[in-house]
Amino acid sequence: MKNRFFNYLDQFINYLINIKNYSNLTAKTYKTPISKMIEISEIYDEDKLTIFDITKYRIQIASQNSKTINKKLSSIRSFIQFLESKNIKSKIIGDTSIKSNQTLPKPINTNNIFESLENNEIDEESKLIILLIYSFGIRISELSTLKLENIDKNYIKVLGKGNKQRQIPSNDTIKEAIAHYLKFYKPDIYLFEKKNKALTKRQLQYKLEMAFQKIGIKATPHQIRHSFATDLLNEGARINDISQLLGHSSLKATGIYTKLNTNTKLKQYNKAHPLNQL
Repeated sequence: MKNRFFNYLDQFINYLINIKNYSNLTAKTYKTPISKMIEISEIYDEDKLTIFDITKYRIQIASQNSKTINKKLSSIRSFIQFLESKNIKSKIIGDTSIKSNQTLPKPINTNNIFESLENNEIDEESKLIILLIYSFGIRISELSTLKLENIDKNYIKVLGKGNKQRQIPSNDTIKEAIAHYLKFYKPDIYLFEKKNKALTKRQLQYKLEMAFQKIGIKATPHQIRHSFATDLLNEGARINDISQLLGHSSLKATGIYTKLNTNTKLKQYNKAHPLNQL
């Protein structure tokens, strides 16, 4: 019976990649826990249902943190839903989620960001990646698809989650940096590209991580995004303005930043960001 579900797993992964347009890396994060679940769980038919008793699998992953466990359980549930679409009525035993504690963002210190931008050992492309994420707070996935036609002298147009477009105001520092970059790199379609193809978010992330390693810092694009939000908040920007700039669907997602500084006084965005004060 298990070979049958391994075959369905292959179909599910093909569905994620070819229909849902998930990356191979994302598809792998689904495949690994599902494959292990099928391997060690008890799977049997009962009352016209296929029962997946994943208790043994839950015991095996019990020592992992709650977020990791819940992500794996979510992958398994998605697979079961896929089976339902194939007219395989199923039931899971032992898939109760674990309550995750909300963790505060871990922004990179602003001084470290400026240190990276001033380091002569870091190439101009990597510096611009850092500068744009810190100045605009955009996601690395949004940066990888940023086209030249969407860069205006006063703002950039960003295509975010759910294909929602938003405009983010620019500043003189950014304008000069982009102009300098375009003069030497000469991209045709995307701001960051190779042979007219956009660099992937993983390629951009690698460049950013290597740049910070040169100054002895471990950093991710999402941490720079956190730095963007927390620095604005600390300087008095309004929480609803920050939410719109980040592309959050609701203020609830942005509200976590208020826990980092509860004594913030509200000011306007264009007076808040450190880059606007150079």
